[in-house]
Amino acid sequence: MTNRTVLISGAGVAGPTLAYWLARHGFQPTVVERAGELRSSGNPIDVRGPAMAVARRMGIVPALEAMSTAVTELSFVNAAGRPVGRMPMPPKSESIELPRMDLATVLLNAARDEAEFVFGDSISTLRPDAGGVDVTFERGAPRRFDLVVGADGVHSWTWRLAFGEESRFVEQLGMWVATLAIDGIGLDPRQVVMYNEPNRSLSLHPGSGKPIAAFIWRAPADPGYDYRDTADHKRRVAEAYAEAGWRVPELLRHVRESDDLYFDAVSRVRLDRWAAGRVVLLGDAASSVSLFGDGSTLAMAGAATLADALAANPADHETAFRAYEAEHRKLVGPKQNGVGLASHLIIPSTRLAIGVRNTASKVLALVRR
Repeated sequence: MTNRTVLISGAGVAGPTLAYWLARHGFQPTVVERAGELRSSGNPIDVRGPAMAVARRMGIVPALEAMSTAVTELSFVNAAGRPVGRMPMPPKSESIELPRMDLATVLLNAARDEAEFVFGDSISTLRPDAGGVDVTFERGAPRRFDLVVGADGVHSWTWRLAFGEESRFVEQLGMWVATLAIDGIGLDPRQVVMYNEPNRSLSLHPGSGKPIAAFIWRAPADPGYDYRDTADHKRRVAEAYAEAGWRVPELLRHVRESDDLYFDAVSRVRLDRWAAGRVVLLGDAASSVSLFGDGSTLAMAGAATLADALAANPADHETAFRAYEAEHRKLVGPKQNGVGLASHLIIPSTRLAIGVRNTASKVLALVRR
């Protein structure tokens, strides 16, 4: 084996999953993470389909189930808080919902004894040549690796170094999202509640102990916005939800006071190729569809596919990368093309569309009984 040492940028979902499988296949993975500790949003995500198969192979399903939420349905409400529609959640045998932070923790624990993890540091430069990649770091000493994997999300620094500026590959979809954890709002642990007005939604999720509020709305794309400017983010949320009903005024106060607001444009990442020489992209860095693309599920599935491809071609990374990309695009393509339909279920554009969605959800709930 010549491509033995692999640097993975990002310790979210894709990175630790890849590290686990690479170590099992005899590689030496190193995961570098900019944050000083494992830190991720508490937003609930679903592990389902191909990711469930990966989780079973890793033996982590019991750990995921132990951290899962108790949610069984999504309830749509009107401005008075009365239910006007509902959708049942998939059974736990098909899908496990848990906070993203908890999923990342389970994956890290599965991989930490077999891979090297470096927190509080990040890649500064990449200098690839025919035999490997020389890497410098913000804090640590320079090192050389056979391969580098960018699993560092939709604002990936790895792709900027290997492929070019983010604006070439990230397409804002005219939607925005802001989420925050809120104490003391008294939710039914079995139910997510969603309120809609045309082009904007507010949902309250009980989480697994601390409720999460999610504002999702339609507004023009703004490629020049600063995803690190929290004051600007709070202003945008307040403007988007001015004069909205239900519990919006109460929750906007929490937004103004929050010191941990997650905010971003809903974006789709599309690249013609996911590899450049000895550098390859994985997870959201390669193919994000933000809220509507089962990002965590695709990240786990893609990591296993990439590890299997490298194991099958240990001395030929180019063949491995092509095999990984060809196989994983079969899962990614339909998700990227289905954004429009998924977004109109969550953020209908008119009151008529909201009513049609609510009525359809009642019919679906009856059919599933």
